[in-house]
Amino acid sequence: MRHLSFKTKSANEQIVVRDWYVVDATNQTLGRMATKIAHTLRGKNKPYYTPHFDCGDYVIVVNSGKVQLTGNKMEDKEYQTFSGHPGGQKIESAKNLVARRPNLMIERAVKGMLPKNRLGRAMAKKLFVYEEAAHPHAAQQPKELK
Repeated sequence: MRHLSFKTKSANEQIVVRDWYVVDATNQTLGRMATKIAHTLRGKNKPYYTPHFDCGDYVIVVNSGKVQLTGNKMEDKEYQTFSGHPGGQKIESAKNLVARRPNLMIERAVKGMLPKNRLGRAMAKKLFVYEEAAHPHAAQQPKELK
């Protein structure tokens, strides 16, 4: 009797097809939206997902300033930055960060869910966040990410 052999196919540049998706952040919860975006950037929605290869899609996020936080997080949640110099630590509330740089909150949430290596940094470069509903990627014909 002959044994069947099923070889595992690893993703490579010839197999991978990268799509473009657009996400409207209006009235969406930050964490739940960020997990779906990170999942798509990583390529886990593809049947040929390979952990050591960047097989994810491009994601465009529009209306970043209209994202929601549950509970009292808009006032209580704090974002810290540190320059590396003495006295260089800055702490900012989520409410101030949304008013000042609304894109940064989504970028940081998604980046924290990606691998912490050069592969994760390459995946993070495929995320485009915009404050308005308009974006310059219309030529790529992005599909809506549910």
